[in-house]
Amino acid sequence: MKTFEELGLEHSIVTAIKEQGFQNPMSVQEKVIPVLLENNETDVIALAQTGTGKTAAYGLPIIQNVNTKKSHTQFLILSPTRELCLQIADDLSDFAKYKNDVKIAAVFGGSSIERQIQLIRNGAHIISATPGRLLDLVKRKVVDLSKITAVVLDEADEMLNMGFRDDLEAILKSTPDAKNTLLFSATMSSDIRAIANKFMFEPVEITIGKKNVGAENINHICYTVNAKDRYLSLKRIVDFHPEIYGIIFCRTKRETQEVADLLMKDGYNAEALHGDLSQAQRETVMNKFRHKNVRLLIATDVAARGLDVDNLTHVINYNLPDELKVYTHHSGRTGRAGKAGTSIVITNLKEKSKLRTIENQTNKKFEHKQVPTGDEICAKQLFHLVDRVEKVEVDDSK
Repeated sequence: MKTFEELGLEHSIVTAIKEQGFQNPMSVQEKVIPVLLENNETDVIALAQTGTGKTAAYGLPIIQNVNTKKSHTQFLILSPTRELCLQIADDLSDFAKYKNDVKIAAVFGGSSIERQIQLIRNGAHIISATPGRLLDLVKRKVVDLSKITAVVLDEADEMLNMGFRDDLEAILKSTPDAKNTLLFSATMSSDIRAIANKFMFEPVEITIGKKNVGAENINHICYTVNAKDRYLSLKRIVDFHPEIYGIIFCRTKRETQEVADLLMKDGYNAEALHGDLSQAQRETVMNKFRHKNVRLLIATDVAARGLDVDNLTHVINYNLPDELKVYTHHSGRTGRAGKAGTSIVITNLKEKSKLRTIENQTNKKFEHKQVPTGDEICAKQLFHLVDRVEKVEVDDSK
């Protein structure tokens, strides 16, 4: 394993990232950083799961390559949601802690456009943006993409899933031909390949793990139940994991709210996240969840896209997803940064063939388990309580 210094990063950047707790490069960083530092004109397709260190993989070379003697925008990073857009801008600011002259701006919908316009007019070497808001600013002639050195498409598959293809194409057409394009995605779909063929030149492909396959350190578990017992089974599964901190994915906004309401009524520390919430409500829920004041986030797939939360212990699919890429994205939210995680599906007998398809395509086997009994839950919670008590430190001097 190489060190950050051996990858070619300058001392000020290495100092900043080590203060963030990074000691050694992760796999995607070790493969991508040298390519971007050695040749600024190389297009790159990197296939890696969320939580594998992608932001640093492109962010560190970008910070190093910024020409602070020029005030125009040089690097553009596009991502699917405001949460991820803000997270990327925050991470880059941390990486540039000792490069104070690097200016970074985040632009996204659902927030004051006037304030974002002012930020850009004050100078932004790097812009982290969602496609819709950026295109609006380009049309207003606030953002000039004519001198862009590189464009990063982060979670490109999610942006396409969310219907941003036309926006992405319009943005890419506004950038110069002599730039490099960096595409980061968890899966390689035909839509991703079409974008690459149209806007990239002989890209270097870097795959961490296998294409369209989830992380290796995730345990995949299946509980097969009758449809009428789905909610009761969910409660028992949650009860069996006293330290659970996770996301429960539901198919519809209505189902999401119903499950969240039932869990809260039954005394669980839960909140709903779906498209009917206002931006202010969404931010309140997300802040509670990030600070672990809420342990269970019940969410639709769309509402949770681009959501970036570390240290999730579990992802629970209240229903088996219809598509492999949806299951891959869901499960990839746990087991991040080398930590172990658990991905659970609650399914019924009619879905056996769909389950086998996911197993065959991911080359992973689900561990089939029985829903925990009341006695098993009581025993598990008792052992958990004893373990916590044993770890309590007592000051005998008082």
